[in-house]
Order: sequence, then C-alpha cells, then structure tokens
Amino acid sequence: MAEVESIGADLGGTKLAVGVVDGRPEALWQEEVPSKGYSQERVVNLLAQQINKAHQARPTASSVGVGIPATLDHETGHAISTVNLDLEDLPIREMLSRETRLPVAIDNDGNLAMLAEALYGAARGTSNALLLTIGTGIGGGIWLNGEIYRGSTGAGAELGHLVVEIDGHPCQGNCPNRGCVEAMASGTAIGRHGREAAEREPDSLLGRRLAAGEEIDARAVNEAATAGDQAAIGAIDLAGHYLGQALVGLSNVFQPEVIVLGGGAIAFGELLIAPARREVEKFALKPMNETKVVAAELGPSAGMIGAAAYGRMEAEAA
Repeated sequence: MAEVESIGADLGGTKLAVGVVDGRPEALWQEEVPSKGYSQERVVNLLAQQINKAHQARPTASSVGVGIPATLDHETGHAISTVNLDLEDLPIREMLSRETRLPVAIDNDGNLAMLAEALYGAARGTSNALLLTIGTGIGGGIWLNGEIYRGSTGAGAELGHLVVEIDGHPCQGNCPNRGCVEAMASGTAIGRHGREAAEREPDSLLGRRLAAGEEIDARAVNEAATAGDQAAIGAIDLAGHYLGQALVGLSNVFQPEVIVLGGGAIAFGELLIAPARREVEKFALKPMNETKVVAAELGPSAGMIGAAAYGRMEAEAA
C-alpha cells in the first residue's frame, strides 16, 4: 500500500524550503528559494506559490504542513509575532488554505524540526527530548511524553530566547531582550564573534581577511576554522559556551533523554557541539549532567520533513 504524500514548507529567516514527503524521511520533490527581507504579503504569496508548485509536481499530495519562525495561536492558526521576518497578527493558515485549496496545518518551525527528529532522526524512540535549530536565529522544540509541547495557546517553545548573558548583546529582530542565546550563539552571533576576533588578532586568517575587505560572517568563520585558524576556532568555541549555558538550564528543567542540535550552524560540527556538551557535563545538576547532546540526523531538511508529517497527521485526525 502506497504511503500518503504530503507537502511540507519550512520558512526560515533567510530561505523557504518546500518538499513532498510520503511518510519516509526523504523528499520526493524539493526546492529552496530566498525569503530574507520579504514583506508580510510577499512571504504569504511566496508560501502559496511554492506549495502550489509542489502540488503540481506531485498532484497526489493531499495535505500541507507549514513551519514558520513565529509565536502562534495553535487553535486559530494565527501568526502572532516573529523575530526575523515580517509576520504580525496574521491568519496565515486561513490565507494559505484559501490560496492552495488544500488542508493546511501551521506550527512553529522548531516544533516541526523536533517532530521530524523524534519520528525519524536523532530523538527516535525517546519520550522526552529537546531540539535547538541554530541558524540566522535559534529556534527550538520540546518533545514531552511523546508529544510536541506548545504551551497554553501554542506559542511555546521559544528556546532561543533564554537569557545566557544578562548584559549581553541586544537580541536581533523584534526581540526586546539582551543576551538571549540567539544573540550569543546563532549563526549571526558566530559571525559577530568572528569579526571581533579578527579585530583583536589582525595577524590571524580572519584578521587578514577582514583587512582585505572581506565580509566576516558565519561562513567565513567556518572556512577559517576548517583551515586551522585559532581566532575562528575561538569564536566558535565562545558561541558553544553560550549555547551550553542555555542547555544547562534546559537540562535541569526538563531532564531530556537527548538534546538535538540542528540548523545550518551545525556545519561547525564538534567545534560548536563539544563546548556546549562540556558546559552541560560541568554545570548541570546530577543526573542531568549526563544528558546526551548530539547533532541532528536529518540535516537542513528536518523542518520540511516535520512539516509534511504534521500536515498529514492533522489531515488524518480531522
């Protein structure tokens, strides 16, 4: 018997990934397009356009799941607010259902990446797990007693906005806080740490690239670190320290079986994960200091795969 196909859309601060999945963690069709700097209207139009394109490619797909980096009212499908995109008080589920003529389910992108890793990836077989997606910002998801935890109205769980440095860098986008783990350990933050390291150490590879007028962003830091540049390695280690501080608090609160780290910044690998893991081992209470901290297994497609799975699950439950 053939698996039911569903469309998954994963909207991030810089790109939109849309694919079609049939119950296995591989896309039957997939495409990525930019989303950075888009207005609210253009974001919705882009989502509808790409979902329709996916449906044209796989006409048997019968449902849609969409992950967006926003706080949500889970019952109504309204986007309440978002940090890194222009989405505010928007009935996005209703709008997309009308534009695509398909049943649409909406959830936070971190929740859906968590769902994918729980169903198919690094948290498979667990009852309690956490996931942080590290990219332009930091999203998160909580797998609690075998279900996604969303809080009282569906706006949870914004794990990227735990404060890890009370007088730290102002958080980005629409977040009014300072020193959130998003501000201190995201891909954006790693770029900032790299620029600061380049200024302090002008003879380093990062310093020379800065002097040559090159942009020092997360990609440049990763390239320099891969080449063995200690300034770049130190910048990533600093982000890992802050990331680990957030994981200490989360471990103490939830005692998960595993914490999964995903998103684009996982390209840094153990350079980022190892210092985060050390913080948990050193500072979390026993037995929470034994919490496993691992890389996501599904890579950058996790959010899209989780969105497709969620769309199918919601359609089947309707």
